[in-house]
Amino acid sequence: ECIRYCVDRVNKRVPVIAGTGSNDTKYAVDLSVEAEKLGADALLVVTPYYNKTSQRGLIAHFTAIADSVNIPIILYNVPSRTGVNIALDTYDALANHKNICAVKEASGNISAIAKIIEKCGGRLDVYSGKGVISVLSNVCPKETHEIAQLCLDNNVAAAAEMQIKYLELINYLFMDVNPIPVKEAMNLMGFSAGECRLPLLRMEQSKIGVLAASMKKVGVIK
Repeated sequence: ECIRYCVDRVNKRVPVIAGTGSNDTKYAVDLSVEAEKLGADALLVVTPYYNKTSQRGLIAHFTAIADSVNIPIILYNVPSRTGVNIALDTYDALANHKNICAVKEASGNISAIAKIIEKCGGRLDVYSGKGVISVLSNVCPKETHEIAQLCLDNNVAAAAEMQIKYLELINYLFMDVNPIPVKEAMNLMGFSAGECRLPLLRMEQSKIGVLAASMKKVGVIK
């Protein structure tokens, strides 16, 4: 229902990338097929979490999903959340699949990212930080776009200036477990985002006040 609503609301004005990852390959395949039917332009597929898997298992998992659809897939590597990391040779193997076109690389390992680009460049685009798949963009979509565009235009000084302006807010959006703070921010902006489901709880009122002050400082709310 969420994917259908988003696709209909966007109405082809921008591409819709649907998150269809799971630690259950069959469920991930089913969800990916359904997302394609609903009109998603691409898929974001996270590595299996909790039960995890081997590197051979990762190749089998992602290949099964990629074989089931005809739209581009962005792999999502976030070992701090899932407990599994995509190895360089695994990226190399997966980059040969016609539907696997990119990775959201959230390992925080700059050296590893450079090696991925060196080995898989031309076959696999790497999105990391200013890629941009962003938490801040939920609160400041226009500003996040501008920072990314300035980087693409090689105007690093102006991009850095904007980054510094919003740095405090960026940090406060991670003052509790993501996505709790961004939910609170959306509520403060007047959207009925509600609360996260358990086991995620609302932030303490004192933290909400700190977040609100930071948002006021950059003009997100009055």
